[in-house]
Amino acid sequence: MNFSKSLIQWYLQNKRDLPWRNTIDPYHIWLSEIMLQQTRVAQGLPYYLRFTDAFPTVFDLAEASEEEVLKLWQGLGYYSRARNLHKTAQQIAFELDGEFPKTYTELLKLKGIGEYTAAAIASFSYNENVSVVDGNVYRVLSRYFDVETDIASSGAKKEFTQLASELLPNGQANLFNQAIMEFGALQCVPKNPDCANCIFNDSCLALQQKKVAELPVKSKKIKVKTRFFSYLVFRDEANNTIIEKRTQKGIWHNLYEFPLIETDHEITNFQLEELLQKQPLADNKMLSISRFNSDLIVHKLTHQHLNIHFWEVKLEGLLSGGTDWESVKKLPFPIVIHNFIEAERF
Repeated sequence: MNFSKSLIQWYLQNKRDLPWRNTIDPYHIWLSEIMLQQTRVAQGLPYYLRFTDAFPTVFDLAEASEEEVLKLWQGLGYYSRARNLHKTAQQIAFELDGEFPKTYTELLKLKGIGEYTAAAIASFSYNENVSVVDGNVYRVLSRYFDVETDIASSGAKKEFTQLASELLPNGQANLFNQAIMEFGALQCVPKNPDCANCIFNDSCLALQQKKVAELPVKSKKIKVKTRFFSYLVFRDEANNTIIEKRTQKGIWHNLYEFPLIETDHEITNFQLEELLQKQPLADNKMLSISRFNSDLIVHKLTHQHLNIHFWEVKLEGLLSGGTDWESVKKLPFPIVIHNFIEAERF
């Protein structure tokens, strides 16, 4: 069986109808690739459509403010992608006159574009004979060829890229790269793949050796940190509040939030009042403090589990520099705060 030919035939019969597959415009392909990193297609598609509607060209994206970009990205997670996307758009628009480089090597010189994204753009837009390697490709190749190399190891990327390159049919990089990624997304899925109805069930080594569930090998485990956040929703007599921008490095950089007190455990009303007396976050006299959510909200990120309480802190008089709620709603927030604001209907 010719692996590459069979894979392409499968793709042409089974591929999803996705908007970025109906174009070779590098701008749209680049947008889709950045958005779909660590994101399912079903989740990323609405964002892609909103972005292409709001920013139909790379110039529109480049000329937008970072806050506009982050607001549209809100809820998609991994916000560094959005910030890098914006910076790369500015580089392409203002330094390259809106023209994307046309080769893998030149694409790599752009900010925020790594080997995978450069290979995707080069092959999908320009049909350059360069292979892509993402999680789907690791999984398909490791199972079909019974490759036990730990995909988290230092040499794995080089090994799998070489294997993918050997399979790449000359002149069909566009089709083959999309086919192998689609096959991994729809057929050779991480858990419980339907091997009985797979075009490779008579030649897949992992299936023959009953190792499908064991491949690909990935030994490194993510260490998860547990954090406790107390968000303070200040409200003065005019119903104004306090909003702050996260400027420190780490999660949610340049997004907005309520004043935050972080502790190493869940705290009570009394403990929070004590902390506020030690580090007052508003000059006004505090009238009352109470929880919005009785149970902790657990917000799971890749390396962190955030345990969150939102607290209503009523203040006497008017806040100096307070923000009204209509203005608040226009700002980009982490999705957990955005959902809180929407649920409480301030």
